[in-house]
Amino acid sequence: MNKLKGAKAKGTYDADMKKIEKSALLVLDDLFILGLDSKELAILLDIIEDRHGRKSMIITSQIPVDGWYDAIGDPTIADAIIDRIAHTAHRIELSGESMRTRKK
Repeated sequence: MNKLKGAKAKGTYDADMKKIEKSALLVLDDLFILGLDSKELAILLDIIEDRHGRKSMIITSQIPVDGWYDAIGDPTIADAIIDRIAHTAHRIELSGESMRTRKK
């Protein structure tokens, strides 16, 4: 996100977005673990809108989907992001003890 925010300032945003656009699969790992500011949310929405119905994404998050509204903060952007992801996604929700805390 920092690189893309910088690209907007430098005028290279479209070229950087085209690189992301070309990838067959985009992995967004630990989405919303850190808060996103309004510029980052706009970039995320651009990416998701571009890929919606055209290219694949794998999204991991420690925050359940029903907590994404609070994590995003802006209800309008939250609706737009979640509508494009949740309705066409194959969701895998894990439960049980974390593999990190499991004793060997």
